[in-house]
Amino acid sequence: MSRKIAFFDIDGTLTSELDGRVPEDAAEAVSRARANGNLMFINTGRCFQNVEPRFRSVGWDGYVCGCGTNIYCGGQDVLHISQTHATTMRLLHTARDLDIDILFESRTQVAFDLSRPLRHPEALHLYQSFTAKQYDMPEELENPNFFADKFVIWYQEPAQLEAFRRVSDKWFDCIDRGGTFREFVPRGYSKATGIQYVLDHYRMELADAYAFGDSNNDLSMLSYVPHSIAMGNASPESLFAQVEYVTAKASCGGIRQALEHYCFI
Repeated sequence: MSRKIAFFDIDGTLTSELDGRVPEDAAEAVSRARANGNLMFINTGRCFQNVEPRFRSVGWDGYVCGCGTNIYCGGQDVLHISQTHATTMRLLHTARDLDIDILFESRTQVAFDLSRPLRHPEALHLYQSFTAKQYDMPEELENPNFFADKFVIWYQEPAQLEAFRRVSDKWFDCIDRGGTFREFVPRGYSKATGIQYVLDHYRMELADAYAFGDSNNDLSMLSYVPHSIAMGNASPESLFAQVEYVTAKASCGGIRQALEHYCFI
């Protein structure tokens, strides 16, 4: 059996769309695929500090984090792309001027701008979630030692996003995450570039790469690899027409089903 490599999104792919847990059959299938000599990677928009221990405990050969800006192979940190403090401050002050909620992410911490109350319910909910998990969230963002790898925003009106992007588009690509939520990734980096970096690291061919996803955030990697898998719970449903294989929902054995279909296990 030739060695293959698979890349998994976390939310709604590795985890159940019903309760956010990692289904036991998914964890077992990943373990069996590795035991058969295949490489298994998480490929996520989350920066490494936000890849929770419960996800890491599944057992992986490495991680592509922050949409390709931070990569770990075999326990080694092999790539890290971060922004300067000056760029981070330009984004911070633009968000403040436009009354936009902003969350900065890096491989060691997350940071909301708390200079005024968070406006968007989703932003507030996420802040409360991070607080409950006791995440390291610095509040003095103008400290010269503060920087970020990527960030997300929540806005209220389209004009706010348009004005913000007149600044951010110089350095970042904008990913539509639905509603008034947007993710920003440094230009030239994505889940797809992360896959190619890992393939080069292991001297593997693209033909041996598989990607699992469930949302628009996964489009870059799903369209890059020859073997793309959408979870049955994927949204929007238009994603189904853009992949090679549609598996069952994450909560209904979707990971196991696809790994069996492609002879990982």
